[in-house]
Amino acid sequence: MPATATATAAYWLAEHPAIVSFRWSPTGLWFSTWAFLLGFLASYVALCLALDAILAALLRRRRPLPLGPMPAAHALLMAAVSSVIFAGTLLSALAEIRDTRWSWRGRSRTTPFRWLLCFPPGTRSSGRVFFWSYAYYLSRYLHAARGLFAVLRRRRGAAARVFAHAASVAMAFLWLEFSQSFQVLAILASTLAHAVAFGFRFWVGAGLPAARAARGAPVALACQCALLGCNLLCHVGVVWMHFGGAAGGGCSGIGAWVFNTLLNAALLWVFLHCYGKRGVCDDDGGATAARARHDKDL
Repeated sequence: MPATATATAAYWLAEHPAIVSFRWSPTGLWFSTWAFLLGFLASYVALCLALDAILAALLRRRRPLPLGPMPAAHALLMAAVSSVIFAGTLLSALAEIRDTRWSWRGRSRTTPFRWLLCFPPGTRSSGRVFFWSYAYYLSRYLHAARGLFAVLRRRRGAAARVFAHAASVAMAFLWLEFSQSFQVLAILASTLAHAVAFGFRFWVGAGLPAARAARGAPVALACQCALLGCNLLCHVGVVWMHFGGAAGGGCSGIGAWVFNTLLNAALLWVFLHCYGKRGVCDDDGGATAARARHDKDL
């Protein structure tokens, strides 16, 4: 029975014809054009900032608007989506390594680990791992709702978090558009962190058993720190392989990688701004209960 369940999961997550034959294209796929991306980013940022200004004018005190069970339900959905994308990306990466191992014989510089960090030049956004990269890109739109929640809850630094979510959408689009290297490891790290953090937020937000005792645990902060550390290591690996000649020809999507690096630096600033100056506080209660009203988002 366990073997059958594993085989079924592997088929639906890595071997289904729609996954194997996936190809990124501006036609035939949702949200796959530059026009849509730029339009969404402009509308999203403008809406959140305008709403923040309106609420600031109408509500002199930082009283949050009641959102009921919506944040907890969103956290549960994000945890489930992140878990599926993590499993699909992991199984798809293993399947791609298995299917292409024959082509690496006699090419000592190419290994599965190096492939994960550095796609060969000319790599196209097609196949299993890019199907899940597309799924991850779509999930960024769902994740962007956290920025709207931050505005409605009247959180401090809401504008910075809105920018962080907008940047996350843009980066996921660039990964697909330019077949950017290291995205497989980045997606695995990000979805694992989100599955843990959002699962914990749902647990606390829904008031499940022992949630009150765990409310002060800095789970989101730990996940964010681990994610930032993983991204830093991946960037160092790409630099070593592309500019150091370890990849023997460079890495795919290096131009997008440079822009991605700048966005990651900006996200690091947002992280330090939200956590460094005001202490550790986020949606799962924060590590400092006295300041739990300043919830933060991943």
